[in-house]
Amino acid sequence: MSETGLQRRARRALERQLDYQRKKADSLRGQEAEIMAGMAEYSASVRDKLAAIRPIPNAARVLEIGSGAHGLIFFFDAPERIGIDPLADHYRELFPAWQGRARTIAGFGEKLPFEDSSFDVVLSDNVVDHAENPRRIVEEIARVLRPGGLLYFTVNVHHPLYHWAASLHAGWRALAIPFEITPFADHTVHLTLDAAKALFAGLPLRMERESDAIAETRRAGRTEARRHAGDRLKRWFFKNALWEMIAVREEKLAPRPSAS
Repeated sequence: MSETGLQRRARRALERQLDYQRKKADSLRGQEAEIMAGMAEYSASVRDKLAAIRPIPNAARVLEIGSGAHGLIFFFDAPERIGIDPLADHYRELFPAWQGRARTIAGFGEKLPFEDSSFDVVLSDNVVDHAENPRRIVEEIARVLRPGGLLYFTVNVHHPLYHWAASLHAGWRALAIPFEITPFADHTVHLTLDAAKALFAGLPLRMERESDAIAETRRAGRTEARRHAGDRLKRWFFKNALWEMIAVREEKLAPRPSAS
């Protein structure tokens, strides 16, 4: 079966991410201790946010979807830590100073190799908009979380203008037009805030806390120096505003639809 346009965009996003992290690994040599300290601080802050909603079990199993090069999982305080990422095999070689602190598996969030209700905590930190099927990833998160388990989820959201532009970019790339705009090549979709929230519709994930940085991002877009023409758009149309959400897995998981 031939590759779809969406599959091609997802593959291209992975290619670009790997190229970026290879260059980053070279530039960061000798700074590992400082980087690891920052990673540990960030992981601890996320753990504190989760624990404020519900205590994390002492024997917690924790999974990060898209653990990437510098994921939360590597310094998250838990006895069993697993990260899954399509590029995990590459990252173990590129960043050995911390990648060995968790078990990492090369795989995709759309099809997790774990049984139902097998994790106490799932982390997904700004990754689903790089993937082929963000909604399917969220469905898989709901499946592998235990009832009462905690989800930490973030993604960048954007003004609808960028969603429309990304759709246009996807259209001409599907026609094999050789013109690539970097921000749209690094993502499969640019989500609006409503579209990000809609990923969770109908799933047994009860949102306990959410916040977005839209107001702050709007202000920054009006005051930051302009590096290129695209930055001028940010004066009116916000881009890359982080949406952060914590949810608890409810008891009932809706049955999957039967295959037709």
